[in-house]
Amino acid sequence: MSKKGRREFRSEFKAKVCIEILKEEKSLSEIAQIYDIHQNLLRTWKREFLENSSEVFKADKKSRKNEEVNVDELYKEIGKLKVEVEWFKKKLTPLGIIYGKK
Repeated sequence: MSKKGRREFRSEFKAKVCIEILKEEKSLSEIAQIYDIHQNLLRTWKREFLENSSEVFKADKKSRKNEEVNVDELYKEIGKLKVEVEWFKKKLTPLGIIYGKK
């Protein structure tokens, strides 16, 4: 006989269920029956969802700044690498090594 372990739920699923709870189109007990999840767990998810909902907007601004910084750094790195490639091409040509051809 195999032992049944705890079920794990993905965050996307939890968010979907929480939104369904907040819509209040169905009662909590109905939603619990549909998804075969205990009502207390649904209440916990709803509380966590509401407590952490403001983090969505905070993280969005920070991530945009980080992305802009990363893009600038990547462009700088690309520029450096292009210069290095051109330098190597110039140095290898006199040695009889043809760059980029097999």
